[in-house]
Amino acid sequence: MDWHQHISVDPNICHGQACVAGTRILVSVVLDNLAAGISEAEILHSYPRLSHDAVQACIAYAADVVREEVLALPA
Repeated sequence: MDWHQHISVDPNICHGQACVAGTRILVSVVLDNLAAGISEAEILHSYPRLSHDAVQACIAYAADVVREEVLALPA
């Protein structure tokens, strides 16, 4: 999955947070919904402008972001 085709970051849209291209739907909103156990079908129903590929792109984007960032875990 090449998320670059589906995710955009523009400082003039949603304060520069990653969004699904052509929408103001934040990647974090999609990921929060998935993390809460909401099915992809329910997310697509709630956000009709999303597609299966857009949801998959959000997941791929998140995977790339965490691959680049090292978080310190509490001892």
